[in-house]
Amino acid sequence: MSRTISIPEFKSIFGDKSLTIIDVRRKADLSTVDTAIQGATWHDPEQISTWSDTLPRDQEIVLYCVRGGSVSNAVVDTLQAKGLKARYIEGGIAAWKDAGGDVTQK
Repeated sequence: MSRTISIPEFKSIFGDKSLTIIDVRRKADLSTVDTAIQGATWHDPEQISTWSDTLPRDQEIVLYCVRGGSVSNAVVDTLQAKGLKARYIEGGIAAWKDAGGDVTQK
């Protein structure tokens, strides 16, 4: 499975009920913003060992951080190593918002 998902590709599957969307922005980054991708749940990337085993093994998981950098890469590595179908959004939530993607107040 690919490590990333492009914005157009994510838009084409956004809203699919079998998709799990995870916000993995660091606590410090989260405290400075008031939006999230609609339908996403936040999981602390520093606590991945406590929540990664609770994720669905039979669903695609799309995650994001601020810009699709080191945080997303590290989380995807861990989840894929556990056999999960995980990818991260290229460019993170910043690219999603720039492309007019749906966000919600958190």
